[in-house]
Amino acid sequence: MRFLITGGAGFIGSHLAERLLQRGDTVVLLDNLSTGSMDNIRHLKSSERLTYHLDNIENRQLLAELVDDADVIVHLAAAVGVKLIVESPVRTIETNVNGTQLVLETACKKRKLVLTASTSEVYGKNVNVPFHEDADLVLGPTTKGRWSYAASKALDEFLALSYWKEKKLPVIVVRLFNTVGPRQTGRYGMVLPNFVKAALDGKPISVYGNGQQSRCFCDVRDTVEALVRLIDTPRSIGEVVNVGNTEEISIEALAHRVKERTRSSSPIEFIPYDQAYEPGFEDMMRRVPSVEKLQALTAFRPQTPLSEIIDRVTAYFQSKSEPAPHAAAVR
Repeated sequence: MRFLITGGAGFIGSHLAERLLQRGDTVVLLDNLSTGSMDNIRHLKSSERLTYHLDNIENRQLLAELVDDADVIVHLAAAVGVKLIVESPVRTIETNVNGTQLVLETACKKRKLVLTASTSEVYGKNVNVPFHEDADLVLGPTTKGRWSYAASKALDEFLALSYWKEKKLPVIVVRLFNTVGPRQTGRYGMVLPNFVKAALDGKPISVYGNGQQSRCFCDVRDTVEALVRLIDTPRSIGEVVNVGNTEEISIEALAHRVKERTRSSSPIEFIPYDQAYEPGFEDMMRRVPSVEKLQALTAFRPQTPLSEIIDRVTAYFQSKSEPAPHAAAVR
């Protein structure tokens, strides 16, 4: 099969490309490198079945050509990370909504299957965990810019499902829960890589808020496996599906676990939300997925233990910090 991955040089996109190439598919990547990186796909560039385009989704002519040549479009391009969302709400909304609209509109002309990535953020302040796909979405007020990301991704979902119901465009919507692993950057506030990097550098591990907010972390290999299986399952079309691990941990406990796994002496410090992000910042206290639907559709559920995930992220950062073979000879 021939896949087009928007945001293909990003963290998840690069891992998905790797998996698809391994099974013999042809992969085309589209990325403007706003949050992605060529380093993520450098090891894939030698494959004859991979091509990439460094451009924006807004390039309608290029997008139309790439969609026309593809069998499946995996739409991962988005503004990501709490830090980026708080600092650039206009960019967040425009990137997410406009990008998804263009992909759906272009794919609809040729009835190409689109898998679009949403987020667990859409559940907002809902306190009924685990979150089921048919649960109410409870967002905060529009005066809190933090909720702009959740609102834009919810609109993405409405768009995708409307294209399916009204225009019969085959779509699959996945709600991702804290996907983590090698090649993820902490630049935009991703908690696990930031914790691991700080621990390895001997710097304070910064926990925002009181640390009692909890999350479930899903290994990127499990996320990719879920995406591939959903794409290969016709019954997934027209559905919204949670993709995540169900092992829940508080952020404070995560900091201690990282410190333990890395054998770090780093202190753990607590930083108020107002100082970390913006005055009046609101957070989701728990974020736990129900994955029964995913398992029923694909016979798969993510189960990589958190300790193994931390070890993989640690090994990645350690490999990045090793000197190049000839570095000592450089003067």
